[in-house]
Amino acid sequence: MTHRFTTSLATACCLCVLSSVLALAATAAPNYPKEGKYDYTACYSGTTNATQVSKTTSANTIRFVGNTRSNPAGGPFDMLAYTCVGMGSSNEGKSSSAYFCQVVDVDGDKFMAHGVFDGTKTVTDAFGGTGKYEGMVRSGISESPGPYPTAEAGTFTGCNHQTGTYKMK
Repeated sequence: MTHRFTTSLATACCLCVLSSVLALAATAAPNYPKEGKYDYTACYSGTTNATQVSKTTSANTIRFVGNTRSNPAGGPFDMLAYTCVGMGSSNEGKSSSAYFCQVVDVDGDKFMAHGVFDGTKTVTDAFGGTGKYEGMVRSGISESPGPYPTAEAGTFTGCNHQTGTYKMK
């Protein structure tokens, strides 16, 4: 190898590393206000395992993953990823369910989200955070625009609109 080639290769490597660091810095989670309102859309897909007792009584477990997009973009809880587990039941036309989700941002900071559906609405909260979410208090509601089609038996997809308030430590 010539000295000129080695110097050019080293310069190219430094530029590559520098541009990677700048790209990571540009994708860091935004610093939104310490408290306020949130408004985002969460979309997801997952699987369900059902136990059918009768035509009108059943129970199920669910596992799903998804991501969020705030309204408008760049607002609180924008571009988060989550993985969830939950369970539900239906008896004589009355449904209920609950889920827990681990939510993570691009910095790796996490919190636990929780929702309870009582047959008419889903009430949500969040707790147990790390990093910027440590000590966070959050509460709100989640509304679905309606049922989405099922692409394959035992799976589901959807989106919901989540609104509420939050306060960071």
